[in-house]
Order: sequence, then structure tokens, then C-alpha cells
Amino acid sequence: MVHVLFKVPESVLVVIHTPDLQTLLLERADHPGFWQSVTGSLARLDEPLRATCAREVEEETGLHAAMEDFDDWQTEREYPIFPQWRSRYAPGVTHNREHVFGLRVGEPFLARLSPREHTRSRWLPWSEAADACFSWTNAKAIRSLGSR
Repeated sequence: MVHVLFKVPESVLVVIHTPDLQTLLLERADHPGFWQSVTGSLARLDEPLRATCAREVEEETGLHAAMEDFDDWQTEREYPIFPQWRSRYAPGVTHNREHVFGLRVGEPFLARLSPREHTRSRWLPWSEAADACFSWTNAKAIRSLGSR
């Protein structure tokens, strides 16, 4: 018997930034020109959100951060999953719930990218980073840096 493992429709968005609000963006390998912060779904329904943040940041950038380093921005948004990605989820699942976190780092670092997920990285001032994001939830999260 074959078991199909579907993605959990709950994820984290981690805005990695410096004290002067330089913000890290990653370009998606499967959609050139689509820039985003670190994102990722829970590995299982009971995975703690901060554990998901730590796992995804390390997988996508190579940066090891402790779970307590992630600042829960107490923001969650639900959005429709793009049709091209719905096959990753159980039949009938059309929306994802995203939890927003911040991770402040001392200075920009060179991200060690996972080639299957991202092709390039760049650091931009927060307002430029927000404008570069393809996801409205990502752009809105980065724009909130200006008031934090």
C-alpha cells in the first residue's frame, strides 16, 4: 500500500532583518522572479511554530537560530493556495493559515541556499523588500517592520 503524504495547510513566514531593517529575500527556484522571505509548512500538525521557524530558516538559509530567537508577531493570515501548488495538499484543501515571525540578526549574512527551493538571495531596505515580494502577506509583514 502506498501512503501519500500531503503538506499541512499551516505555515510560518519568517522575516529575517537587521537592526537597521535590511531584509533578506530569496528567489524561488520554481518561479524565477518571485521573491520571498523564509516560509514553510509545519512538518506535522503538532510541530511547534517556533520549531518550524528554526527548521525552515536553517533549511533555506543555512543559519542556525534557537527557537527563542524568533519573535512571534502575533499575526496570522489565511489565504488561498495558488492552484499550481494545490496538488501538494489533501484533496479539497484550498487555503493555508500563515503565522508571521521575525528574526533579527546583527548584520546581513550570505545565505546558503537549497538549490531545489531558491536560486538567489539579496538584502534590501525593508520598503524595497516589501515592494519586491510576490506574496501580499509577505509584503504586508515586511511593511510592518517600519512600525516595529
